[in-house]
Amino acid sequence: MIGGNESCTAGPISMSYLTCLTYVLGEWTGVEHIEDYLSYAVYLLWVLYPLAVVFLLPGVIVILFYTSILLLHIYKRKNELKEAYSNDFWDGAKLMLATLWDGHGRIWHGYELHGTENIPEGPGLIVFYHGATPVDYVYFMARLLIQRKRYCHVVADHFVFRLPGFKILLDVHGVMHGPKEECVNALKKGCLIAIAPGGVREALFSDEMYTIIWGNRKGFAQVAIDAKVPIIPMFTQNVREGVRTLGGIKIFRSLYERVRLPIVPVYGGFPVKLRTFIGEPIAYEPNTTAEELTAKTKAALQALIEKHQKIPGNIFRALMERFQTEKKED
Repeated sequence: MIGGNESCTAGPISMSYLTCLTYVLGEWTGVEHIEDYLSYAVYLLWVLYPLAVVFLLPGVIVILFYTSILLLHIYKRKNELKEAYSNDFWDGAKLMLATLWDGHGRIWHGYELHGTENIPEGPGLIVFYHGATPVDYVYFMARLLIQRKRYCHVVADHFVFRLPGFKILLDVHGVMHGPKEECVNALKKGCLIAIAPGGVREALFSDEMYTIIWGNRKGFAQVAIDAKVPIIPMFTQNVREGVRTLGGIKIFRSLYERVRLPIVPVYGGFPVKLRTFIGEPIAYEPNTTAEELTAKTKAALQALIEKHQKIPGNIFRALMERFQTEKKED
């Protein structure tokens, strides 16, 4: 037996580092057979490690958002003297962030964008299905800016505007809070706007069946009618397999309805294949009511889902699609 002040390598036989550490911990804590407890702890760590990774991977998206914010602050500080002489001060920053996000989409999801020819040259309202996170929309916005030099604004939920540090990101990208008048004015100025009528509720509580959850929302349709612009449906294949939520647990649904904050746990971050499909525009018709236009838009979005998404969604299948050489037809 080794004395309290002797080295682990003392004596004719040297002890391994782990054996020495186990002995020291046993002496320090006074727990007998501590090696059994340590073996059990290592076993638990081995079992729970994949589960921990699944819940931590979505944090990469949060890190990317805050990396974007940091880059914007650096860009602003570096170029603030040019602001007085340039009408497009943030154009370089937008393209920089678009390159960052597009790179992430290409590497992690093999991201593809189909149907950009359906986006009009003038104003339009893009209506899309909301996944557990808005990362597919960010990829779309980045690819559209890089390929078509076209920028798309988005309407976001009110809680987004209260996220710490997000103000500069929201201001630079023209993220809108969503009052009808603001959206109509932007469209009349020729802007392209995107909105997910299902919002946070659809993000958290839809599932691998890709159920559209709009409730009675039809304000977006009235906006399109008032601005006299077409509606363009958009859907991203496998968006529910990339990140999923625990929204199927009733307590989380009840909690959300009470506090209206997205406090439902998410998990995943899997490198599944993501393809965004843009459908044919629904032209403005002066005699169409908001209810009729809402029904048309929902039917068009549902058609995109049925055409491009295998129901129910499957994470393993979505992962295997990364290795398929044939692309789905638009």
